Amino acid sequence: MPRIILTAVVVAATVALTACGPATSTAAAPAKTVTVTPTPSDTVTPGSKAAPAPVKTRTEPVRIRVPNVVGHNHQQAQNEMQAHGLYMLAEKDATGQGRLLLWDRNWVVVRQTPRAGTLVKPTATITLYSKKIGE
Repeated sequence: MPRIILTAVVVAATVALTACGPATSTAAAPAKTVTVTPTPSDTVTPGSKAAPAPVKTRTEPVRIRVPNVVGHNHQQAQNEMQAHGLYMLAEKDATGQGRLLLWDRNWVVVRQTPRAGTLVKPTATITLYSKKIGE
């Protein structure tokens, strides 16, 4: 953009000088040429090297082995699952009565899915089937 403006100024100045010249002269004075060299925006020094491109490696998805929590207090079972990195936990009343497990410490895990030892993704849902202690 500055180069265009500079060229326009030079052309306008040339026309103005030619028009202001003596009326008797038929030959126009030679136009002055102005050369503008753009300055580089990125300077590269001879000793500098560009950083190598990062190498993309294919990694296997993380898998977690499901711990065995059958027979454990329901609250303790949840804590163990979370300690292993499994946070997607569901809970169900194993008696089929559809009760909510409001006080986890009064319940014991009688079954779990997926089974203990299964390798799962960290986002897998683990369902703990529990019943009240003494039932």
